[in-house]
Amino acid sequence: MRRPRKRSRKNTSAMKLVGALVANFREAAGMTQKELAHRALLHLEMIASIEQGRRLLKPDLARLLDRILDTKGALETAVANMPEIDLIPAWAEEYMDLEREAVALSWFENQVLPGLLQTENYAQAVFLSKVPAMSEDEIVAQTAKRLERQEILHQKEPPTISFVISEAILRDRLGSDAVYTEMLRHLRVCASLPGLTLQVMPLGRHTHAGLDGPFILVETPDHQHLGYAETQRGSQLVSDPDEVSILAQKYAMLRTQALNSEQTKGLLDRLLGEQ
Repeated sequence: MRRPRKRSRKNTSAMKLVGALVANFREAAGMTQKELAHRALLHLEMIASIEQGRRLLKPDLARLLDRILDTKGALETAVANMPEIDLIPAWAEEYMDLEREAVALSWFENQVLPGLLQTENYAQAVFLSKVPAMSEDEIVAQTAKRLERQEILHQKEPPTISFVISEAILRDRLGSDAVYTEMLRHLRVCASLPGLTLQVMPLGRHTHAGLDGPFILVETPDHQHLGYAETQRGSQLVSDPDEVSILAQKYAMLRTQALNSEQTKGLLDRLLGEQ
């Protein structure tokens, strides 16, 4: 199976250095990777990936490991002084890695189209809406990165992906009327892609399982189940099985409350007919 091209990272060497520090401090504390993962309430694979420099050590986890390993803030200081990760915020880097390799994704959005479904013009409109404003070069680069992520939809064996999106997203005309029409056409095509299911949560419901905001469920190649949610200036990767189960229950309910895939296609057809 062809895998999407990996993004180049400017701070690969720094990630390996920080990973080596984690490994050294862990061994000095007389712990195995499994023991450290248990103490930190993480999966063993995450500790292994960090130590091998394949996964970014985020500041909150660095602080936790400093406490567990009694390293007097050494890891937090190392992370704080790492070079910037090219164009992707550090808090989104870990999710990008998971998304590239996922065997299944379940995605709920209520404000903007998921990045995997955005057209080039729609993505540019999203970045043009950012506050503070981005430079033209930044917008071009960020848009290219976003479109690159969409390679996973067209792999020989694509992941199984389910989207539930609010009807409000389909009513907004982000960018312009032309961008809006192009977006609807693109969604109609995506709705028929192998392994992809698109459902719209209609406006005017009396109940709604997603009032706490958007989130993503990820199944990794080794069938680990994780949750991910972004805030205005950060993100949360959820690995605790009980918490992931709550998100999975929310998503299951959202799918029953949303239009089914055929009804969603009908709605898109109707909206296109109004253009």
